[in-house]
Amino acid sequence: MNTSFERCKETKVEWLTPPELAIKLGKFDLDPCSPINPPFLHAKNNFTISDDGLSKDWFGRVYLNPPYGRGMELWLEKLKFHGNGIALIFARTETKCFFDHIWNDADAILFVKGRIRFYHISGIQAGTPGAPSVFIAYGKENALALKNSGIEGRYLDLKL
Repeated sequence: MNTSFERCKETKVEWLTPPELAIKLGKFDLDPCSPINPPFLHAKNNFTISDDGLSKDWFGRVYLNPPYGRGMELWLEKLKFHGNGIALIFARTETKCFFDHIWNDADAILFVKGRIRFYHISGIQAGTPGAPSVFIAYGKENALALKNSGIEGRYLDLKL
């Protein structure tokens, strides 16, 4: 039996960003992937799965912690074309998604030192996932927000 985190029974697609990390990135206008009945919010406006945030028009500065798994690249592609926001995903830098939507299109990335202790939908910190995380900035202002966030890790400017 394969017990890698991708196939583990405990694998989940919702990993809620710790609020203290999102606060370090500044104020956001929209979170298109907010859970239903969230324990906390990262933006002024929020779309849930009931709203189908992927099909909506995005506006302002976006915070994106997309559903993990199949289809995640659609969310990153939409943020890339929107051009104003920060995403948080697993740091799987060799993937097609990373090559198609991040390496050549993002303004900056911040590899987080250590593993983020994400929250469960209940509002309880649920531990760490089986992969490291990276913040991705689209837009110069968001690159600066990452650089100056104080989040421990390695910052890379991709638009030198």
